[in-house]
Amino acid sequence: MLGRYALYDKIASGGMASVHIGRLLGPVGFARTVAIKRMHAQFAEDPEFVSMFLDEARLAARIRHPNVVPTLDVVALSGELFLVMEYVQGESLARLIRGAVSDGERIAPAMAASIMVGVLHGLHAAHEAKNDHGDPLDIVHRDVSPHNVLVGIDGVARVLDFGVAKAAGRIQTTREGQLKGKLAYMSPEQVRGTRGNVTRATDIYAASVVLWETLTCKRLFSGDNEAEILALVVQGNDVPPSRFAPGVPPVLDEVTMRGLSLDPSKRFATAREMARALEDALPPVVSSKIGDWVERIARQTLEERSARIAVIESDSSSHPVPAPPASPPSTSGVSRADATGIVTDDMILTQLSVGSVSAPRWQVVSQLRSRTGLAAATAGGLLVVLLLVWITLHRSTSPSATAAAADSASAPADPRGAPSVIAEETAPSSVASAAQPPAPPVRHAPAYVAPPPNKHTANCTPPWYIDKRGARLFKTECL
Repeated sequence: MLGRYALYDKIASGGMASVHIGRLLGPVGFARTVAIKRMHAQFAEDPEFVSMFLDEARLAARIRHPNVVPTLDVVALSGELFLVMEYVQGESLARLIRGAVSDGERIAPAMAASIMVGVLHGLHAAHEAKNDHGDPLDIVHRDVSPHNVLVGIDGVARVLDFGVAKAAGRIQTTREGQLKGKLAYMSPEQVRGTRGNVTRATDIYAASVVLWETLTCKRLFSGDNEAEILALVVQGNDVPPSRFAPGVPPVLDEVTMRGLSLDPSKRFATAREMARALEDALPPVVSSKIGDWVERIARQTLEERSARIAVIESDSSSHPVPAPPASPPSTSGVSRADATGIVTDDMILTQLSVGSVSAPRWQVVSQLRSRTGLAAATAGGLLVVLLLVWITLHRSTSPSATAAAADSASAPADPRGAPSVIAEETAPSSVASAAQPPAPPVRHAPAYVAPPPNKHTANCTPPWYIDKRGARLFKTECL
């Protein structure tokens, strides 16, 4: 358990973190499947990697676009960091390309172009993202590759993993001469490492490499070691994809090779401009057909994952509330705290009203139950009071009640100075003698007796008497 999240199976792993299936457990039975990115333990204590991880969360949260995997939350717990993202049922483009090669088929040019159109629109949204004050963040992904493109069974391609993104205001900055990203997808200016040369044109170049490889199902730059790959990247590529994939039309060759230009100024000015060029080159494939293709290529993996998720969802529905920690209840008016911080009663009410709760589900349920019990007790008390008022009015207006009041006024007073009928029917008052212990409560409510017609004839000196239990009772006719 990570606060209000449950961590389950690992579904992917990278150099810095692994991705797990997770479940968000909310109040009143709410639950949602999510993807939780968990930083490897050896990096969780390194300030540089922690800063990169937090920067990724902060930047991804500022990008709101259907072609970018949304970041939902960050959890810091027991020296570990977790990034909560939306779970997308699909597969990475890298695995889809390998699956197509294993099946002995190539990806249709229109299919490849349509997938890259979504990637480019997502990158453009990242390039145009702004901070809370409306200032440009100047985000550059710097790690665009088939591994960081997720194609869902809904047919939508999404960009993910902004862990090494360059942006204004990052906590962690790249040291001079340090390379971030995958060599085979770096632009020549990125490899040279010149300060200020990494711009959105860098991502457009990397996206063009991904497009070339998706069309040909081959690696564009490959070598026996990193030095060879580095030399090939600096040299550039002048071989169009149609050389290895005869079905690629010349117009698609032209778009791809323009994006792979060694001179950044000769590439497309924006990722959106390149996306529109692809849309004009070939009619786009509808999302449903792309989704069907993903399900066919990655059928076994998706079926196994779907079966596991079904078990997880059933398990979390059977045990939706995590056990509360064994700690004493707070006496300062503040509820228990989960991994995200302290939760007060006012916060619980406010968050319930907007549909988001930071407290564990057991905590919210207990708060609601206690308030429900208090409300029920208050309502029950009001009903009893109303019933007593009705009985009083009924008795006071009936002939028998009037006759009883007249008899009690004429009856001889008992040795304590009060009519015997009052002493028998009236419950002890809450005002008791200081010399006597408090009287035990009685089961029946006191019956009101109407005062005599002439109040001045009543014996009201004193207006009270002491009953046999030692309680001071006021005479009704003297009130």
